[in-house]
Amino acid sequence: MTSPRPKAVPTVLLDDARTIATEWRFPPGGETGWHRHGHDYVVIPMSTGKLLLEEPGGTSRTADLVTGKPYARATGVEHNVVNANDFEFVFIEIELK
Repeated sequence: MTSPRPKAVPTVLLDDARTIATEWRFPPGGETGWHRHGHDYVVIPMSTGKLLLEEPGGTSRTADLVTGKPYARATGVEHNVVNANDFEFVFIEIELK
């Protein structure tokens, strides 16, 4: 089933032997789509705002992100990330190969 939400736009900024850096731009209400992370990763918000994290089993939670304040997660995280703001939201994701 296709989601009616607009899609977030990924732009790969770097892909080398050790890292992948991707800029993610979310229009208001935009989503990544369901995915599972194949690498440990760090997210650096370029905006301040809220993201809705839809998780397996039908649960969800809201994350408050602050410009420039990074967080890290381990391989295997599965979710759909949704921009819960009425403005564009941007972050850079750095995956560690």
